[in-house]
Amino acid sequence: MPSSPPPLPAAPVPSPAPGPLPRHGAPGRGPLGRIDAVVHLGFAVLLVASAVRYVMRHSPADNLWVLALAVAVCSLYAVIAVLSQRRRPWAVWMFVLVALWAVLVIAAPSFAWCSFALFFLCRTAFSGWVAYLAGGATAAATAVGLFRLSGGSDIAMLLGPLAVGVMLTLIYDRIEQDAAEQRHLHAEVSLAQGRLAASERRAGTIEERERVSREIHDTVTQGLASSLLLLEAANRSWPAEAAREDVLTASGMLRRNLADTRSLVHELASPGLDTAPLPEALLQAASQYVPGVRLLVTGEPRPVPADVRHALLRVVQSAAANTKLHAGAANATVTLGFLPGAVTLDVYDDGAGFDPHSLAPPSDAGGYGLRAMRQRVEQLGGVFSVESTPGEGTIVAAQLPTGEEK
Repeated sequence: MPSSPPPLPAAPVPSPAPGPLPRHGAPGRGPLGRIDAVVHLGFAVLLVASAVRYVMRHSPADNLWVLALAVAVCSLYAVIAVLSQRRRPWAVWMFVLVALWAVLVIAAPSFAWCSFALFFLCRTAFSGWVAYLAGGATAAATAVGLFRLSGGSDIAMLLGPLAVGVMLTLIYDRIEQDAAEQRHLHAEVSLAQGRLAASERRAGTIEERERVSREIHDTVTQGLASSLLLLEAANRSWPAEAAREDVLTASGMLRRNLADTRSLVHELASPGLDTAPLPEALLQAASQYVPGVRLLVTGEPRPVPADVRHALLRVVQSAAANTKLHAGAANATVTLGFLPGAVTLDVYDDGAGFDPHSLAPPSDAGGYGLRAMRQRVEQLGGVFSVESTPGEGTIVAAQLPTGEEK
Protein backbone atom coordinates (compact mmCIF):
# COMPACT_ATOMS: atom_id res chain seq x y z
CA MET A 1 0.00 0.00 0.00
CA PRO A 2 1.52 3.35 -0.95
CA SER A 3 2.53 5.60 1.88
CA SER A 4 1.66 9.24 2.21
CA PRO A 5 3.64 11.34 -0.22
CA PRO A 6 6.67 13.15 1.12
CA PRO A 7 6.68 16.90 0.69
CA LEU A 8 8.28 17.83 -2.60
CA PRO A 9 11.69 19.36 -1.91
CA ALA A 10 12.24 22.85 -3.16
CA ALA A 11 14.76 23.36 -5.90
CA PRO A 12 18.11 23.43 -4.15
CA VAL A 13 20.69 26.05 -4.84
CA PRO A 14 23.35 24.26 -6.84
CA SER A 15 26.81 23.95 -5.44
CA PRO A 16 29.39 26.37 -6.81
CA ALA A 17 31.05 23.43 -8.51
CA PRO A 18 28.99 21.88 -11.28
CA GLY A 19 29.70 18.24 -10.81
CA PRO A 20 30.87 15.77 -8.25
CA LEU A 21 32.98 13.62 -10.51
CA PRO A 22 35.33 14.19 -13.41
CA ARG A 23 33.87 13.15 -16.73
CA HIS A 24 35.31 9.97 -18.22
CA GLY A 25 37.99 9.79 -15.61
CA ALA A 26 39.46 13.20 -16.45
CA PRO A 27 40.36 15.69 -13.75
CA GLY A 28 37.45 17.56 -12.23
CA ARG A 29 36.15 20.19 -14.60
CA GLY A 30 33.88 22.03 -12.15
CA PRO A 31 34.28 25.80 -12.54
CA LEU A 32 34.59 26.40 -8.81
CA GLY A 33 36.04 23.11 -7.63
CA ARG A 34 35.12 19.47 -7.12
CA ILE A 35 32.33 18.43 -4.74
CA ASP A 36 32.71 14.66 -5.10
CA ALA A 37 32.75 13.92 -1.39
CA VAL A 38 29.77 16.17 -0.68
CA VAL A 39 27.61 14.57 -3.37
CA HIS A 40 28.63 11.01 -2.38
CA LEU A 41 27.92 11.69 1.28
CA GLY A 42 24.61 13.34 0.46
CA PHE A 43 23.56 10.39 -1.69
CA ALA A 44 24.46 7.92 1.07
CA VAL A 45 22.57 9.82 3.77
CA LEU A 46 19.48 10.30 1.60
CA LEU A 47 19.49 6.66 0.49
CA VAL A 48 19.66 5.37 4.07
CA ALA A 49 16.96 7.81 5.22
CA SER A 50 14.73 6.85 2.30
CA ALA A 51 15.26 3.13 2.96
CA VAL A 52 14.38 3.52 6.66
CA ARG A 53 11.26 5.48 5.73
CA TYR A 54 10.21 2.83 3.21
CA VAL A 55 10.73 -0.06 5.66
CA MET A 56 8.69 1.69 8.34
CA ARG A 57 5.75 2.27 5.97
CA HIS A 58 5.57 -1.05 4.12
CA SER A 59 5.14 -4.73 4.94
CA PRO A 60 8.16 -7.08 5.01
CA ALA A 61 6.94 -8.80 1.84
CA ASP A 62 7.13 -5.49 -0.04
CA ASN A 63 10.46 -4.57 1.48
CA LEU A 64 12.59 -7.39 0.16
CA TRP A 65 12.70 -6.73 -3.57
CA VAL A 66 12.68 -2.93 -3.17
CA LEU A 67 15.56 -3.07 -0.70
CA ALA A 68 17.41 -5.47 -3.00
CA LEU A 69 16.99 -2.97 -5.84
CA ALA A 70 18.16 -0.16 -3.54
CA VAL A 71 21.24 -2.21 -2.59
CA ALA A 72 21.96 -2.77 -6.29
CA VAL A 73 21.68 0.95 -6.98
CA CYS A 74 23.92 1.77 -4.02
CA SER A 75 26.51 -0.81 -5.09
CA LEU A 76 26.57 0.46 -8.65
CA TYR A 77 26.94 4.02 -7.40
CA ALA A 78 29.91 2.91 -5.26
CA VAL A 79 31.49 1.20 -8.28
CA ILE A 80 31.15 4.40 -10.31
CA ALA A 81 32.68 6.46 -7.50
CA VAL A 82 35.68 4.11 -7.24
CA LEU A 83 36.21 4.04 -11.02
CA SER A 84 36.12 7.81 -11.20
CA GLN A 85 38.73 8.16 -8.45
CA ARG A 86 41.02 5.70 -10.24
CA ARG A 87 40.65 7.57 -13.52
CA ARG A 88 38.95 4.62 -15.20
CA PRO A 89 36.08 4.86 -17.73
CA TRP A 90 32.80 4.92 -15.86
CA ALA A 91 30.27 6.82 -17.98
CA VAL A 92 28.88 3.60 -19.50
CA TRP A 93 27.88 2.38 -16.05
CA MET A 94 25.78 5.52 -15.65
CA PHE A 95 23.28 4.20 -18.20
CA VAL A 96 22.74 1.11 -16.03
CA LEU A 97 22.51 3.23 -12.87
CA VAL A 98 19.92 5.58 -14.39
CA ALA A 99 17.84 2.62 -15.60
CA LEU A 100 17.89 0.89 -12.17
CA TRP A 101 17.19 4.17 -10.45
CA ALA A 102 14.16 4.82 -12.66
CA VAL A 103 12.70 1.42 -11.71
CA LEU A 104 13.42 2.03 -8.01
CA VAL A 105 11.93 5.51 -7.77
CA ILE A 106 8.81 4.54 -9.70
CA ALA A 107 8.29 1.48 -7.49
CA ALA A 108 9.23 3.26 -4.24
CA PRO A 109 8.82 7.05 -4.43
CA SER A 110 10.31 7.33 -0.93
CA PHE A 111 13.71 7.28 -2.69
CA ALA A 112 12.88 10.40 -4.70
CA TRP A 113 15.12 12.50 -2.44
CA CYS A 114 18.21 10.87 -3.96
CA SER A 115 17.34 12.29 -7.38
CA PHE A 116 19.35 15.43 -6.75
CA ALA A 117 22.67 13.60 -6.31
CA LEU A 118 21.91 11.45 -9.34
CA PHE A 119 21.13 14.53 -11.44
CA PHE A 120 24.56 16.07 -10.76
CA LEU A 121 26.21 12.73 -11.38
CA CYS A 122 24.53 12.51 -14.80
CA ARG A 123 25.60 16.04 -15.76
CA THR A 124 29.18 15.22 -14.78
CA ALA A 125 29.26 11.88 -16.62
CA PHE A 126 27.81 13.11 -19.90
CA SER A 127 27.95 16.14 -22.12
CA GLY A 128 25.75 17.60 -24.83
CA TRP A 129 22.39 16.03 -25.60
CA VAL A 130 23.28 12.83 -23.69
CA ALA A 131 23.57 14.87 -20.48
CA TYR A 132 20.18 16.45 -21.09
CA LEU A 133 18.68 13.03 -21.83
CA ALA A 134 20.08 11.44 -18.67
CA GLY A 135 19.06 14.36 -16.48
CA GLY A 136 15.62 14.43 -18.07
CA ALA A 137 15.18 10.68 -17.49
CA THR A 138 16.03 11.15 -13.80
CA ALA A 139 13.52 13.98 -13.43
CA ALA A 140 10.85 12.11 -15.39
CA ALA A 141 11.25 8.93 -13.32
CA THR A 142 10.98 10.98 -10.13
CA ALA A 143 7.85 12.73 -11.44
CA VAL A 144 6.19 9.44 -12.39
CA GLY A 145 7.00 7.91 -9.00
CA LEU A 146 5.61 10.84 -7.02
CA PHE A 147 2.54 11.09 -9.27
CA ARG A 148 1.92 7.39 -8.76
CA LEU A 149 2.34 7.86 -5.01
CA SER A 150 -0.43 10.48 -5.04
CA GLY A 151 -2.73 7.99 -6.75
CA GLY A 152 -2.69 10.05 -9.92
CA SER A 153 -4.61 12.87 -8.29
CA ASP A 154 -1.90 15.48 -7.55
CA ILE A 155 -0.70 17.17 -10.72
CA ALA A 156 1.93 19.06 -8.70
CA MET A 157 3.67 15.75 -8.00
CA LEU A 158 4.00 15.26 -11.75
CA LEU A 159 5.01 18.76 -12.77
CA GLY A 160 7.13 19.65 -9.71
CA PRO A 161 10.13 17.36 -10.41
CA LEU A 162 10.07 18.30 -14.08
CA ALA A 163 10.12 22.03 -13.25
CA VAL A 164 12.93 21.49 -10.71
CA GLY A 165 14.88 19.52 -13.32
CA VAL A 166 14.52 22.33 -15.86
CA MET A 167 15.65 24.95 -13.34
CA LEU A 168 18.65 22.87 -12.26
CA THR A 169 19.60 22.32 -15.89
CA LEU A 170 19.48 26.04 -16.67
CA ILE A 171 21.48 26.92 -13.56
CA TYR A 172 24.01 24.19 -14.27
CA ASP A 173 24.42 25.34 -17.88
CA ARG A 174 24.96 28.92 -16.74
CA ILE A 175 27.63 27.81 -14.28
CA GLU A 176 29.37 25.82 -17.01
CA GLN A 177 29.25 28.79 -19.38
CA ASP A 178 30.78 31.04 -16.73
CA ALA A 179 33.44 28.42 -16.06
CA ALA A 180 34.25 28.16 -19.78
CA GLU A 181 34.53 31.95 -19.98
CA GLN A 182 36.81 31.98 -16.95
CA ARG A 183 39.02 29.31 -18.52
CA HIS A 184 39.13 31.31 -21.74
CA LEU A 185 40.06 34.49 -19.90
CA HIS A 186 42.68 32.61 -17.91
CA ALA A 187 44.17 31.27 -21.14
CA GLU A 188 44.25 34.78 -22.60
CA VAL A 189 45.92 36.14 -19.46
CA SER A 190 48.49 33.33 -19.53
CA LEU A 191 49.18 34.05 -23.20
CA ALA A 192 49.52 37.77 -22.50
CA GLN A 193 51.87 37.04 -19.60
CA GLY A 194 53.97 34.85 -21.86
CA ARG A 195 54.16 37.57 -24.48
CA LEU A 196 55.03 40.14 -21.81
CA ALA A 197 57.80 37.92 -20.45
CA ALA A 198 59.20 37.46 -23.97
CA SER A 199 59.00 41.21 -24.55
CA GLU A 200 60.80 41.87 -21.27
CA ARG A 201 63.51 39.42 -22.24
CA ARG A 202 63.94 41.16 -25.59
CA ALA A 203 63.99 44.56 -23.88
CA GLY A 204 66.55 43.25 -21.38
CA THR A 205 68.73 42.01 -24.22
CA ILE A 206 68.53 45.36 -26.00
CA GLU A 207 69.28 47.23 -22.77
CA GLU A 208 72.28 45.00 -22.09
CA ARG A 209 73.61 45.57 -25.60
CA GLU A 210 73.27 49.32 -25.15
CA ARG A 211 75.02 49.13 -21.78
CA VAL A 212 77.95 47.19 -23.22
CA SER A 213 78.05 49.61 -26.16
CA ARG A 214 78.31 52.53 -23.73
CA GLU A 215 81.05 50.81 -21.75
CA ILE A 216 83.10 50.11 -24.87
CA HIS A 217 82.58 53.63 -26.19
CA ASP A 218 83.52 55.35 -22.95
CA THR A 219 86.68 53.28 -22.43
CA VAL A 220 88.18 51.41 -25.35
CA THR A 221 86.90 53.52 -28.25
CA GLN A 222 87.77 56.85 -26.68
CA GLY A 223 91.19 55.62 -25.60
CA LEU A 224 92.04 54.21 -29.00
CA ALA A 225 90.95 57.41 -30.71
CA SER A 226 93.15 59.51 -28.42
CA SER A 227 96.08 57.15 -28.88
CA LEU A 228 95.66 57.35 -32.64
CA LEU A 229 95.81 61.15 -32.54
CA LEU A 230 98.98 61.05 -30.47
CA LEU A 231 100.65 58.56 -32.80
CA GLU A 232 99.69 60.58 -35.86
CA ALA A 233 101.14 63.71 -34.24
CA ALA A 234 104.30 61.82 -33.38
CA ASN A 235 104.62 60.56 -36.92
CA ARG A 236 104.41 64.08 -38.28
CA SER A 237 107.09 65.47 -35.93
CA TRP A 238 109.40 62.46 -35.68
CA PRO A 239 112.24 62.33 -34.54
CA ALA A 240 111.68 65.44 -32.42
CA GLU A 241 111.58 65.08 -28.63
CA ALA A 242 107.88 65.99 -28.59
CA ALA A 243 107.18 63.02 -30.85
CA ARG A 244 108.85 60.68 -28.42
CA GLU A 245 106.70 62.08 -25.60
CA ASP A 246 103.57 61.56 -27.72
CA VAL A 247 104.57 57.96 -28.36
CA LEU A 248 105.15 57.34 -24.67
CA THR A 249 101.80 58.94 -23.81
CA ALA A 250 100.04 56.85 -26.47
CA SER A 251 101.73 53.70 -25.14
CA GLY A 252 100.52 54.42 -21.63
CA MET A 253 97.02 55.10 -22.90
CA LEU A 254 96.99 51.84 -24.86
CA ARG A 255 98.07 49.94 -21.77
CA ARG A 256 95.21 51.48 -19.82
CA ASN A 257 92.86 50.60 -22.68
CA LEU A 258 94.07 47.03 -22.54
CA ALA A 259 93.38 46.95 -18.79
CA ASP A 260 89.96 48.47 -19.41
CA THR A 261 89.21 45.86 -22.07
CA ARG A 262 90.16 43.01 -19.75
CA SER A 263 88.06 44.56 -17.02
CA LEU A 264 85.08 44.84 -19.37
CA VAL A 265 85.37 41.17 -20.18
CA HIS A 266 85.15 40.30 -16.50
CA GLU A 267 83.06 42.79 -14.56
CA LEU A 268 82.79 45.95 -16.68
CA ALA A 269 84.56 47.94 -13.97
CA SER A 270 87.40 50.49 -14.18
CA PRO A 271 90.64 49.03 -12.77
CA GLY A 272 92.25 51.26 -10.20
CA LEU A 273 89.22 53.55 -9.95
CA ASP A 274 86.86 51.55 -7.75
CA THR A 275 88.80 51.72 -4.49
CA ALA A 276 90.05 55.34 -4.62
CA PRO A 277 87.96 58.20 -3.20
CA LEU A 278 85.50 59.53 -5.75
CA PRO A 279 87.21 62.93 -6.34
CA GLU A 280 90.57 61.23 -6.87
CA ALA A 281 89.03 58.61 -9.16
CA LEU A 282 87.34 61.30 -11.28
CA LEU A 283 90.56 63.26 -11.59
CA GLN A 284 92.45 60.15 -12.63
CA ALA A 285 89.77 59.24 -15.18
CA ALA A 286 89.83 62.73 -16.75
CA SER A 287 93.64 62.96 -16.69
CA GLN A 288 93.90 59.98 -19.00
CA TYR A 289 92.67 62.26 -21.81
CA VAL A 290 93.31 65.79 -20.54
CA PRO A 291 96.52 65.78 -18.47
CA GLY A 292 96.16 69.34 -17.20
CA VAL A 293 92.55 69.05 -16.03
CA ARG A 294 91.62 70.69 -12.72
CA LEU A 295 89.26 69.27 -10.10
CA LEU A 296 87.00 71.31 -7.83
CA VAL A 297 84.91 69.77 -5.04
CA THR A 298 81.99 71.51 -3.34
CA GLY A 299 80.11 70.24 -0.31
CA GLU A 300 81.21 67.55 2.12
CA PRO A 301 82.58 64.49 0.25
CA ARG A 302 80.89 61.20 1.13
CA PRO A 303 80.55 57.73 -0.38
CA VAL A 304 77.92 57.35 -3.10
CA PRO A 305 76.18 54.18 -4.40
CA ALA A 306 78.28 52.00 -6.69
CA ASP A 307 76.04 52.52 -9.74
CA VAL A 308 76.15 56.31 -9.28
CA ARG A 309 79.92 56.22 -8.89
CA HIS A 310 80.29 54.11 -12.02
CA ALA A 311 78.08 56.46 -14.03
CA LEU A 312 80.06 59.53 -12.87
CA LEU A 313 83.34 57.91 -13.86
CA ARG A 314 82.09 57.01 -17.31
CA VAL A 315 80.61 60.48 -17.90
CA VAL A 316 83.91 62.10 -16.94
CA GLN A 317 85.88 59.71 -19.17
CA SER A 318 83.60 60.31 -22.16
CA ALA A 319 83.46 64.09 -21.68
CA ALA A 320 87.25 64.33 -21.24
CA ALA A 321 87.80 62.19 -24.34
CA ASN A 322 85.51 64.48 -26.34
CA THR A 323 87.51 67.45 -25.07
CA LYS A 324 90.73 65.80 -26.23
CA LEU A 325 89.38 64.74 -29.61
CA HIS A 326 87.18 67.65 -30.65
CA ALA A 327 87.49 70.72 -28.44
CA GLY A 328 91.14 71.76 -28.76
CA ALA A 329 90.78 73.29 -25.32
CA ALA A 330 93.54 75.03 -23.38
CA ASN A 331 91.83 74.50 -20.02
CA ALA A 332 89.39 71.96 -18.59
CA THR A 333 87.77 71.74 -15.17
CA VAL A 334 85.81 68.97 -13.47
CA THR A 335 83.54 70.12 -10.64
CA LEU A 336 82.06 67.56 -8.24
CA GLY A 337 79.33 68.76 -5.91
CA PHE A 338 77.78 66.95 -2.95
CA LEU A 339 74.20 68.01 -2.26
CA PRO A 340 71.65 66.61 0.20
CA GLY A 341 70.37 63.46 -1.50
CA ALA A 342 72.23 64.08 -4.75
CA VAL A 343 75.61 64.54 -6.38
CA THR A 344 76.41 66.88 -9.28
CA LEU A 345 79.12 66.78 -11.92
CA ASP A 346 80.20 69.52 -14.35
CA VAL A 347 82.90 69.08 -16.99
CA TYR A 348 83.93 72.42 -18.53
CA ASP A 349 86.36 73.18 -21.33
CA ASP A 350 87.19 76.44 -23.11
CA GLY A 351 87.54 74.80 -26.49
CA ALA A 352 85.89 75.24 -29.85
CA GLY A 353 82.37 74.43 -28.69
CA PHE A 354 79.55 73.24 -30.95
CA ASP A 355 75.81 73.44 -31.53
CA PRO A 356 74.15 70.64 -29.48
CA HIS A 357 71.03 70.85 -31.68
CA SER A 358 72.86 70.16 -34.94
CA LEU A 359 74.70 66.97 -34.02
CA ALA A 360 74.77 64.21 -36.62
CA PRO A 361 73.11 60.93 -35.63
CA PRO A 362 75.36 58.12 -34.34
CA SER A 363 77.25 56.29 -37.09
CA ASP A 364 80.42 54.31 -37.70
CA ALA A 365 82.30 57.59 -37.56
CA GLY A 366 81.15 58.32 -33.99
CA GLY A 367 78.41 60.33 -32.34
CA TYR A 368 77.63 57.93 -29.48
CA GLY A 369 79.25 59.87 -26.63
CA LEU A 370 76.57 62.35 -25.61
CA ARG A 371 73.82 59.78 -26.20
CA ALA A 372 75.60 57.24 -23.98
CA MET A 373 76.18 59.79 -21.22
CA ARG A 374 72.54 60.87 -21.25
CA GLN A 375 71.33 57.26 -21.08
CA ARG A 376 73.60 56.48 -18.15
CA VAL A 377 72.39 59.42 -16.12
CA GLU A 378 68.69 59.16 -16.93
CA GLN A 379 68.55 55.40 -16.25
CA LEU A 380 69.55 56.20 -12.67
CA GLY A 381 66.87 58.88 -12.35
CA GLY A 382 69.25 61.76 -12.91
CA VAL A 383 69.28 64.85 -15.11
CA PHE A 384 71.77 65.39 -17.93
CA SER A 385 72.42 68.53 -19.97
CA VAL A 386 74.92 69.96 -22.42
CA GLU A 387 75.55 73.68 -22.84
CA SER A 388 77.77 74.76 -25.69
CA THR A 389 78.15 77.50 -28.29
CA PRO A 390 80.60 77.48 -31.18
CA GLY A 391 83.77 79.28 -30.08
CA GLU A 392 82.74 79.55 -26.42
CA GLY A 393 83.48 76.17 -24.89
CA THR A 394 81.29 73.38 -23.53
CA ILE A 395 79.76 72.38 -20.20
CA VAL A 396 78.57 68.82 -19.67
CA ALA A 397 76.43 68.65 -16.52
CA ALA A 398 74.81 65.79 -14.64
CA GLN A 399 72.91 65.45 -11.38
CA LEU A 400 72.25 62.00 -9.89
CA PRO A 401 70.18 61.05 -6.83
CA THR A 402 72.09 59.14 -4.15
CA GLY A 403 69.05 57.66 -2.39
CA GLU A 404 69.72 59.48 0.87
CA GLU A 405 67.21 61.45 2.88
CA LYS A 406 67.38 65.12 2.10
